[in-house]
Amino acid sequence: MATATEKHKPPLPLHSHRFLRRRYFNRAFAAIYILSFLALLYHHTLALSKETKTLVSISVSICLLIADLFLFFMWSTTQCFRMNPLVRKVFPENLEKVVSRESFPALDIFICTADPYKEPPLTVINTALSVMAYDYPTQKISVYVSDDGGSQLTLFAFLEAAKFGRHWLPFCRENSIMERCPDAYFSSNYSANSKTQHIKMMYEKMKLRVESAAAKGEIADEYISSEQERTAFSKWTPGFTRHQHPSVVQVLLDSRQDRDITGDSMPNLIYLSREKSKTSPHHFKGGALNALLRVSAVLTNAPVILTLDCDMFSNDPHTVQRVLCLFMDHSVRPNLGYIQLPQIFNGLNKADIYGCEFKPLFQMNPRGMDGQKGPNYYGTGCFFLRRALFGGPSSRVQPEIPELSPDQVVKAPITSAKNLTLANLVAGCNYENHTNWGSKIGFKYGSLVEDYYTGYRLVCEGWQSAFCDPERPAFLGDIPISLNDALSQTKRWSVGLLEVAFSKFSPITFGVQAVGFLEAHCFGHYAFWPVWSVPVAIYAFLPQLSLLNNMPIFPKASDPWFYLYAFLFLGAYIQECLDFILAKSTFERWWNEQRMWLIRGLTSYLFGTIEFFSKLVGIPTQGFNVTSKVVDDEQGKRYGQGIFEFGVPSPMFLLLSVAAIINLIAFLGGFLEVLRGGNLDGLFVQLFIAGFAVLNSMPLYEAMVLRADKGKMPTKTTIISAFIALGLCVMGSFMLRT
Repeated sequence: MATATEKHKPPLPLHSHRFLRRRYFNRAFAAIYILSFLALLYHHTLALSKETKTLVSISVSICLLIADLFLFFMWSTTQCFRMNPLVRKVFPENLEKVVSRESFPALDIFICTADPYKEPPLTVINTALSVMAYDYPTQKISVYVSDDGGSQLTLFAFLEAAKFGRHWLPFCRENSIMERCPDAYFSSNYSANSKTQHIKMMYEKMKLRVESAAAKGEIADEYISSEQERTAFSKWTPGFTRHQHPSVVQVLLDSRQDRDITGDSMPNLIYLSREKSKTSPHHFKGGALNALLRVSAVLTNAPVILTLDCDMFSNDPHTVQRVLCLFMDHSVRPNLGYIQLPQIFNGLNKADIYGCEFKPLFQMNPRGMDGQKGPNYYGTGCFFLRRALFGGPSSRVQPEIPELSPDQVVKAPITSAKNLTLANLVAGCNYENHTNWGSKIGFKYGSLVEDYYTGYRLVCEGWQSAFCDPERPAFLGDIPISLNDALSQTKRWSVGLLEVAFSKFSPITFGVQAVGFLEAHCFGHYAFWPVWSVPVAIYAFLPQLSLLNNMPIFPKASDPWFYLYAFLFLGAYIQECLDFILAKSTFERWWNEQRMWLIRGLTSYLFGTIEFFSKLVGIPTQGFNVTSKVVDDEQGKRYGQGIFEFGVPSPMFLLLSVAAIINLIAFLGGFLEVLRGGNLDGLFVQLFIAGFAVLNSMPLYEAMVLRADKGKMPTKTTIISAFIALGLCVMGSFMLRT
């Protein structure tokens, strides 16, 4: 019989949270900075009102005013993340004391891939195996793989993974393995014994078969070992192409029937390639996720969904339990719809030269949003309640057929003919016509960044989210190792973000009313990300061309207004640097992050903005491109050494090189002018800006002049850039002196 003390014993906590104390400093600093900017506006007004102004000087002043207004707007949106940062801690060790393991909810896991040559099948199956091996009831796990490339190679790789998984899953359980991604485990300092060597030999054999099949580009008869496998490939007829083919739904593992080598159930594993037609829109990754949402509803309909990129493998087998600590603690948030985990990247070099860690985006800013209504959805590593994708908490939207309802209980086995027929139907390319899919149901259409747009719309509908950031990273992903790939990725994001910024759901109009000022401006920071290109482009050229013509455009170093400019520049930079250091990063990584911010401003942000407005007026554009996950050995070696990779011709590199050359000419010219007794007091700010740009451009100068490897700047780009830079200097000199 329980004692009185035991009866009144408080329930075990599943999670705790605390607000960061530096929020008070952030608020005070923001107030001072705003007052300083108002003073800067007053200075701009004085500069424009001078009677002696010429047309050229007025134009220069207006350009600087525009640049500073854009800079202040974007700075103000970053402060919204700093007003109320929240840190959470979960206690998964208490979960099974509060909820029995048998009561854990079922989990559907969505993995998307689109091109077997840019996203190697071996990478994708490593991701799948890592989540199939979760320390979670296997009969409650269903892994769905969307292959938008419609490739036999991907299906073959998963047939091989299903066989290997029967050995890998019990091996992980018996040895309490933490790295349950096979490739990550065998690349670590694992303990070598006979069992480990045996499982490694099996993995290497599977790897060899998958890679040799990929090298041949087709699945020959020698790779097919059973009639069941032959049937699986039967839909690949001569007319089957990645852009025109019927839907393929293939159950590779059924938890009710398939067992591992110890007799325990295997998770469900389902391959999906939705129907494609050249005459029907397919909505890129958003369309693939909605097809997965419908097919999974028909076959398993788990109440919790995890979305993963194909290269984002699990690094912690207890991640689901950590997430359940938040979902099952009703004190977290009243309408908790999804939980986002940070994107952490595997293989970053020490300096993170391309700023691919995106520490503010994926780790720091989500804490700031968690102190309000919750972070955004970042496309991977996110757990949803299925119900959240079917309308708001108080405005549920029913799907067109009851089998897709989030409350529908699936009783038939996933291999039943009736369910598979329906699954193929809902994976059809015309199924969504005249339905609410993509607008009111599922992942939202209307932007290339379907993740950002979906998360934003869910919060606007009344759902809230939470940020779970455990000490051991839940997932580890790959990063681009060439500058062109890194910039192409952010250019695609830029187009999609502007599609939201200038839509009827714009965060600064619709968002302010739906989610409040601070949360809306956090979303607005991302939506208007590409407009960083405006001030960066102005400050990359205008002060330098004025410097070449000995034309001061900023206050003298002896003028009291100079200290205002110094405070605004140093204040923003020092605050950002301190945030990086406090987030357990390094000064070197912060420096490269700010360098990449400047580079993106002249490349991906600018070209993304141009592409968006081109689409707006009906000019054809490039569209969606998958970022390559294939690693070239030489590229990988240079990346590991911290050497920038330019190696391919690109218009983005051309503009970047032009800016670097003009800044170098301006700095050297201004410096020589000062040595000859020039006006250092009046030109100091311009000389500093040019020098700062030169310092950040060192990798460009090295790639243009000093390097001979394949990653150097293409010679043609260097020559054309030099001619354009000299032409701009001459033209600028003529215009500024006119």
